[in-house]
Amino acid sequence: VQLQASGGGLVQAGGSLRLSCAASTRTYNNYIMGWFRQAPGLEREFVATLSRNGGSTTYAGSVKGRFTIARDNAKNTVYLQMNSLKPEDTAVYYCAATRKVWSARFDATAYDYWGQGTLVTVSS
Repeated sequence: VQLQASGGGLVQAGGSLRLSCAASTRTYNNYIMGWFRQAPGLEREFVATLSRNGGSTTYAGSVKGRFTIARDNAKNTVYLQMNSLKPEDTAVYYCAATRKVWSARFDATAYDYWGQGTLVTVSS
């Protein structure tokens, strides 16, 4: 499975961006999809995840209420809508896919496939 992330860029605090991640697989519906991020000098952290049918979502506390994860299974694509961006959201954002159980969704090591990352920079 190959994942191609896009949509990053430079935005002012309070602004919005939408990230996209397209997957090259015929079995996209079998994968839990997630977004992680890594800021300079910090470890990769969980941002959001979405169940196979899109019916269940989980967010990190730092982004809950501002970010929305969604998927279009017909297009093999997962999105991350980011609103009310803050400078502390600055990071490289990675999409990821896993076929493991839902309870493993927070753990980066549970994800089998990763996109190349897209840089989001939020200026103050």
